[in-house]
Amino acid sequence: MKLSGIRVPHRKNTADIIPQRLPLPETVVIPMSMHIGKPAVPTVKIGERVTVGQLIGSADGFISAPVHSSVSGKVKKLDEITMSGGMKTTAVVIETDGMQKICESVKPPVVTDFESFISAVKESGIVGLGGAGFPTFVKLGVKDLSAVEAVVINAAECEPYITSDTRTMLDKAEYISKGIDLLQKYLGAKRIIIGIENNKKPCIDKMTELANSKSGVEVKVLPSVYPQGGEKVLVYNTTGRLIPKGGLPLDVGAIVINCTTLTAIAEYIETGMPLVEKCITVDGSAVKESKNVIAPIGTPIEKLFDFCGGFKSEPKKVLYGGPMMGIAVPSLDAPVLKMTNAVIAFDEKEARPPKTTSCINCGQCINHCPLRLDPPAIAKAYKLDLCEELKKLCADLCMECGCCGYVCPAKRPIVQTNKLAKAKLNKYLKEQKAEKEEKK
Repeated sequence: MKLSGIRVPHRKNTADIIPQRLPLPETVVIPMSMHIGKPAVPTVKIGERVTVGQLIGSADGFISAPVHSSVSGKVKKLDEITMSGGMKTTAVVIETDGMQKICESVKPPVVTDFESFISAVKESGIVGLGGAGFPTFVKLGVKDLSAVEAVVINAAECEPYITSDTRTMLDKAEYISKGIDLLQKYLGAKRIIIGIENNKKPCIDKMTELANSKSGVEVKVLPSVYPQGGEKVLVYNTTGRLIPKGGLPLDVGAIVINCTTLTAIAEYIETGMPLVEKCITVDGSAVKESKNVIAPIGTPIEKLFDFCGGFKSEPKKVLYGGPMMGIAVPSLDAPVLKMTNAVIAFDEKEARPPKTTSCINCGQCINHCPLRLDPPAIAKAYKLDLCEELKKLCADLCMECGCCGYVCPAKRPIVQTNKLAKAKLNKYLKEQKAEKEEKK
């Protein structure tokens, strides 16, 4: 069996550009919701002075993550902001003092066993840095370690433009090595596979050198076919195992972790500095000078574009992430988030929506769907409000990779329709569950 996908332009314009550090912004806006799960709860008050690495938001519940200050300065206000997905969340607004004083609590954690390792990962505030934002301590906190047969390090970076993971592999290979040591020591991982697309030869060479210095580590060179970095696709193409419908990688003995996420864990274990800054690829047809930029979390993305010389043409669309799965930002005031790996700005020509025509039933969307879903049937069930049919069609499995819309000759808004269908189905399933509980 071969999982489908598409070939997209790589446009890795910044692959050879060493990240540059952004001058400290005057103000940062740090949201309490930068992860899947419940938002963190602010632990600071207006007027309070904070330092770099200080806890400013405590995790609220099991699937949640703490938030730390990326700067030293004074809390200006606790504001409610609108995130790119339309959700509102509390944000801590901090005026920087330019000193970048480190918090006294920042010191390497004591890690002696699996439990203390998972606790350290939790306290670091690290979430999936490949874009998903799932709290990493939850993913690694496996109840039965004997179920872990392989850890797959996601270094595919299959989206066009984005090269922040590439720079991690080239600039921080020693921390990837230390991260692998941690996985082997505390998770007992016997097999570790680094999956990299074949369009990244310098990374392949670097990671192969690393793998050759360790036992149980291998590099799997993968075809440059999008969405190679999708969890289900990556697990199949590296281990040969197919994750069952509605299942997780652990169901086939695998854990998947992004290479930059692993690096952040190793850095935290060594230094005690929680996740407070990111390397971000700044690119797109409207950007004057493409760069990789290191910036504090909470930095307004406008500052990133200013650092790259501003715009050479008016930006008509700005995205968090790449052009395939990225999410449009509401304004240039939007902050750098934990999972921001790129901000891409497009000019009028590239941002203009294509003219949509009627579906010609060509089946290209079905043929290229990595999960073999049926978008036309999903669209029909959505429009007719047939929730049971959406359930049968597994509409909730859509990972919104965009392959269907990319190949559609009629330029139908397939991804958008699938997303609406998922929301409808999830609401229906919640209502069903509530009705069952009421009858008990």
